[in-house]
Formats: sequence, C-alpha cells, structure tokens
Amino acid sequence: MTSQIPETRFLIIPMEYPILRIPDRLTVLEALQFKDIFHHLIAQTPTPEKVILDFNATQFMDSSGVGALVNNLKAARAENIELVLVNVHPPVMGVLSITGLDQLFTFQTPPLAPQENGFTATENHLLKTHPSIRSWLKRGLDLVGGIVGLLITGVIFVPIAIAIKLDSPGPIFFSQTRCGWLGKQFKILKFRSMCVDAEALRDKIPNQAQGAFFKNKNDPRITLGLFHLN
Repeated sequence: MTSQIPETRFLIIPMEYPILRIPDRLTVLEALQFKDIFHHLIAQTPTPEKVILDFNATQFMDSSGVGALVNNLKAARAENIELVLVNVHPPVMGVLSITGLDQLFTFQTPPLAPQENGFTATENHLLKTHPSIRSWLKRGLDLVGGIVGLLITGVIFVPIAIAIKLDSPGPIFFSQTRCGWLGKQFKILKFRSMCVDAEALRDKIPNQAQGAFFKNKNDPRITLGLFHLN
C-alpha cells in the first residue's frame, strides 16, 4: 500500500528513483513542507533505494533550508536510502561549502569542479552580500564608533560590576555561544543578569509565555544585572 503524498510546492516525478524538484527558494517558509514531503516520500511502499533532489530551479537557501536538508539526509540514511543532489547552482553550493555539508552529500552533474571528495567554492560562488559588508569605510566607522561608545559607557562598567558581585555570588560576566549567518558560531560576553544556577532552577519556576519561550514577570533568578537590559 502506498502512502498518500500531501499537496505541496515540491514536484515529485515518479521514476525508477523518484525525483523531488526543489522550488526556487528553500527558506524557513518551505523548510517544514520540505521535511514533510520527503518523509512521506521515503515512507512509500516499496521503499525507494535512491531519492534524487533536483535543485535546478533553486537559487537561494537559508539556514532553515540547510537544516531541513540535513534532517532529510539523516532520515534517508536511517532507511538505507541513497540521497543524491543534482543541478546544484553556485549560490546553493556556496551555502553547502561554507557549512561543510558538501562533504556529506552525493552530487550528480555538479556545476563546480570536484576537488578530492568534495567541492571548493570560490569567491564568485559564495552567497552575494550587500556591498556595504565589503566596504572598508563602513568597517572603519564601525570600529571608531564602537571604541567611542566603549569609552563613553566604560565609566559605568565598574559600578555595574561591583553591584552584580555584591548582589549575587559568582562571575560578573556571562558567556554564551550563539549562531550567526549560515550557522557560524560565535561567543558573546555580557554582564550576568541571573544567578549562577539559573538553569537548574528553571523547572521550579512557572512559565508565563507560550511555545518555546520562557518568561516569568517576577523571575526570582534575576539579579541587579538586569537593569542594563531595560
């Protein structure tokens, strides 16, 4: 018995190895549907030995699209299904190369010349950014503005640090790893606004927000460091 495929923007071409055509954009708006249609596709009876993803129409893919693609790769491997990408254009290949995913996928008729087991993206193949990103003038203004801002606000850093230390034992600063453009990780450093064991106490505090967000108006974990966020 064959599972029913839901209506979707992703065109499925029934062949010996089914071909799933990806639309012109693979972003957060299409990511959920991409995962859903792919999981329905590999649940077909009989199970396909190979699924081909045709990127011929795709010119843009963001981090949500990358996440959906990786999710589908894991699902295919779990079912011993070969996943092949075809007709991948330079903008999409640039995203895969930057994130290192070009080493994980199998490509057919790639637009870029292969190098060893993967692909090398040159500057012309990477995602295009706004010209201001490459402007030395803007970079200089950003640095000067940042330094001036630190000099102006630096005078209040010492009393803030003392207040946090007196109010709550532990480090003055809080460090955290976050994700930026295309999933690139970076560390932030800010004044600590909660007690040291804030995560351990989270389950004991009612969540007044909906979904994945956690918020409590009278959160007892908050320290004096919160005032610099207001």
